[in-house]
Amino acid sequence: MILIGNNMQSGLQLKSPKFTAEENEIIERLHQYQEVYTFFNIDHLHFDLHLRMAIIQAARDLFASKAKFAVFQKAHCNERFWRLTHQGGFKLREGILPSDAIRDIFQNGPLYGFECATSIVIVFYKAVLDTINLEQFNRIYRGMYLRDWQTDDDLPIHTRRGNDYLPGDCLYFNNPQFDPNKPQWRGENAIDLGNSLYYGHGIGIKNAEGIIEHLNKRRKPDATESAYLLSQVTRLDDNYLYQFANGTHQRSATPQFITTNTVVGRIGHHSFYG
Repeated sequence: MILIGNNMQSGLQLKSPKFTAEENEIIERLHQYQEVYTFFNIDHLHFDLHLRMAIIQAARDLFASKAKFAVFQKAHCNERFWRLTHQGGFKLREGILPSDAIRDIFQNGPLYGFECATSIVIVFYKAVLDTINLEQFNRIYRGMYLRDWQTDDDLPIHTRRGNDYLPGDCLYFNNPQFDPNKPQWRGENAIDLGNSLYYGHGIGIKNAEGIIEHLNKRRKPDATESAYLLSQVTRLDDNYLYQFANGTHQRSATPQFITTNTVVGRIGHHSFYG
């Protein structure tokens, strides 16, 4: 269900031939789910659609960049823009603009290697770069550090249980009987691209069955339990980011989705709900 201001809106009212097929798919899913998705105004909804489309495009572009999959011990980067830490993270070098460093990952992908959680954060940063004001991006992310789910405070990412999957969300395919000699395949973070397709770093662009098949080939010997799509949704806080698009700096407490779930864990701005 979609609430804009104080008015409930239907998908039929909001869908438009001016939108892409993916944008109309997002609106249709927002309308069909039982959760109430709240937006300040119609511009806020359009911002959310723009952000989600930017996430989808960034995921496709990261796949096309040929950036490699690598565990933390073998992570690598273009050290003109980043300093590789002992933990396998990428720390923005002094004097480098965050926007230039993020763009370099997509322009010089073969120089980079990272695991799937870091890839999602990179996709999110690139989508925000393509959505908000450039000067604001370089101001708020000047301390950028890429490793696993670690993000800047101004890139709030929320994770909760649920099946209200939307294009532009990050979903998780769990592999409960993964090969203990290859723990990197305990699961796969994947961006929902819409049209039943997903991007997972190290796997590529596939449908759900394709990702599950890939994970099932990396289970322990004599495994009997298949990998599966977890009932979990990870997404950017578009309410918070919207302030940087409209030129204001006031934080809003209005939630994007309203549920009865409660926060059970938090790492920085990355919240986990139960």
